[in-house]
Amino acid sequence: MQSPANRVANHRGVSVALSLAVLIGFVSPSPSTAQQGFTLAQVHSYPYPTELVASPAGARIAWVFDEQGVRNVYGAEAPEWKARKLTTYSEDDGQELTQLGFSPDGGAVVFVRGGDHGSNWEAELEPDPMGTVLERKVQIFAVPFGGGETRLLADGDAPAVSSKGVVAFERGGSIWTVGLDGSNASRLFFDKGRNGDATWSPDGNRLAFVSSRGDHSFIGVYTDAQHPLLYLDPSTERDRMPRWSPDGAHIAFVRLPGAGGEPEPWLTQTPRPWEIRVADVETGQGRVVWASPHTLRGSYPTTEGQANLHWGAGDRITFLADMDGWEHLYSVPAAGGEAKLLTPHAGMAEYISLSPDRRTLQWAGNMGDGPNDIERRHVFRVGVDGGRFQNVTQGQGIEWTPVVTGDGDWLAYLGGDARRPPLPHVRPTRGGGQDVAVGGDRIPADFPTDALVVPEAVVFHAADGVEVHGDLFEPPAGAGQSLVRGGKRPAVIFIHGGPPRQMLLGWHYSYYYSNAYAVNQYLASRGYVVLSVNYRLGIGYGHDFHHPDDAGVRGASEYRDIKAGGEYLASLPQVDADRIGLWGGSYGGYLTALGLGRDSDLFAAGVDLHGVHDFTRDGGARFGRGQWRYEVTESELARRADIAWKSSPVAWVDTWRSPVLLIQGDDDRNVHFSETVDLAQRLKAHGVPFEEMVIPDEIHDFLRHASWMKADSATAAFFDKKLGGAGGLTP
Repeated sequence: MQSPANRVANHRGVSVALSLAVLIGFVSPSPSTAQQGFTLAQVHSYPYPTELVASPAGARIAWVFDEQGVRNVYGAEAPEWKARKLTTYSEDDGQELTQLGFSPDGGAVVFVRGGDHGSNWEAELEPDPMGTVLERKVQIFAVPFGGGETRLLADGDAPAVSSKGVVAFERGGSIWTVGLDGSNASRLFFDKGRNGDATWSPDGNRLAFVSSRGDHSFIGVYTDAQHPLLYLDPSTERDRMPRWSPDGAHIAFVRLPGAGGEPEPWLTQTPRPWEIRVADVETGQGRVVWASPHTLRGSYPTTEGQANLHWGAGDRITFLADMDGWEHLYSVPAAGGEAKLLTPHAGMAEYISLSPDRRTLQWAGNMGDGPNDIERRHVFRVGVDGGRFQNVTQGQGIEWTPVVTGDGDWLAYLGGDARRPPLPHVRPTRGGGQDVAVGGDRIPADFPTDALVVPEAVVFHAADGVEVHGDLFEPPAGAGQSLVRGGKRPAVIFIHGGPPRQMLLGWHYSYYYSNAYAVNQYLASRGYVVLSVNYRLGIGYGHDFHHPDDAGVRGASEYRDIKAGGEYLASLPQVDADRIGLWGGSYGGYLTALGLGRDSDLFAAGVDLHGVHDFTRDGGARFGRGQWRYEVTESELARRADIAWKSSPVAWVDTWRSPVLLIQGDDDRNVHFSETVDLAQRLKAHGVPFEEMVIPDEIHDFLRHASWMKADSATAAFFDKKLGGAGGLTP
């Protein structure tokens, strides 16, 4: 094994259940599971929870369970906290259930069915018989919390329920409203922009929204048909994220620079300054409350959720900012003044929410002080004005999406650990009390909980000295003996996408990466040594790691971390250095292809799911041609194009010898299917061995469980075949 210096300190190599957890409702695995291994279908059988929300009244929560592709809304309430299925969908039909919200009294749950909410661009629009343009079917429904028929409210997206029980939503770039009974659906107003982010005032009488207009955007306020639209402090900049004051008299929002300006340096990053403003909803006049420093670290946060603006009690405006090397929480008086750091700990904050009384923020972060907590997520709380910093969950679990029920008595969140898949959890907000896992009876009896391995946190270094973190899955004793040659095993590197992601020491808070975690566990159970690499550009390790200058199209420096992972595996005494593979999706597919092209001597085979392969195919927009083509010299553009080309997998087909499996859905809205079509033709022309799996009409983040099973089964079978596996896959 590797030397102690290469392992993270204090690793114990054992699985510990969530501290303080009483895992009510978990079904014990079959005794044979741990002894005989498990199938891919078994490890994919867990119910995955998403969309957790709390009712604004009482003690109720709702969420979505994806049970092998069958998605349904579930609910639970105090004091029993027993999971109940609220909807009755029964097919693996690829229809997302998203954007849950409660009615004001907690009596109904509103949700969206359909769409592709993880896409980079919308689906193509289809003309209707009248000649207008309609979006693909995305619909808003409501279901009674106490049981009853699910009812269609309207075709549309992004519902927001007011305190008066009116639902605002988006349709065709406009804001509409409809009653909770599906009555009186109507478009509220017309303006030039594409409108979204509808946000009701506390009394439900006014609606704020973002009017996007290409190179600039406004915050608008709608009152009623008798009042003209009011735009708050309009400018040439881009305004977003409207947040009402508790009394409804003001709105806070984020302002970013408008598009345009002189060309920016290409190989070095430039600051992206931003500010928080507050405007009066009667006059529209605004003022600056806080402005970021004009530094790289002061630039607008780039991870999901971005500024996470909230208007808290005591007129404290809270926000997320990256000024000290971490994405931390701050608060500032609404009247303006100095920002106060709320989270003075190494680590980042995600999934931030404000308590119903507006006094407390809760979030998921990796700033715990336990062993390897930087590789996990735990729940934390702090007052909007500072004060006590509380580490709510601890131990070897991973917890996220914390919300507080309307009565203020319960904190709910999603969580699991290295072996137990995630479930909703609740615990009292005050005093003692135990953690209760909700819905554990939905986990199948043969789910292989006890047969899963506990990944180990490891650290190694890239050629340029960058410290790289990874999760190492060692096969169980005796697993996959037919893989062993001369006492050594094959190994596989998993590469996440994004790239602003971080793989964790357990089940992930993204369904996409929870699926990847299941595959890594399955490969380990079959006898592969698996290393999941958290390469630079990813989150979780601070600003500088997340924002390298020479990554991606500017030089692909992050590939050094993947190569270092391969060399690290090759140095392990249990690994056969001639049988190391790569696999990953999206940006992970890109790095898989780049590794196979540049280093076929190191990487013997790979599986590339919907990867990007050519940074020059978009006419140069990625390397700064675009709007600056007449302001940048041809020689400079040629230099940029050369760097972008050499950062692309297609530039290395001449040295690519290792076999690859290409997998992609041809309705991919994040990575154009043409990327895989083009690469396949290049590989064919150069005699590179490849196989392909095309899934018609499937998107980037496969919507059907059957599609994931097909792709994951093919991935394991391909490695079995190319890396000398056990011969035959048991799906």
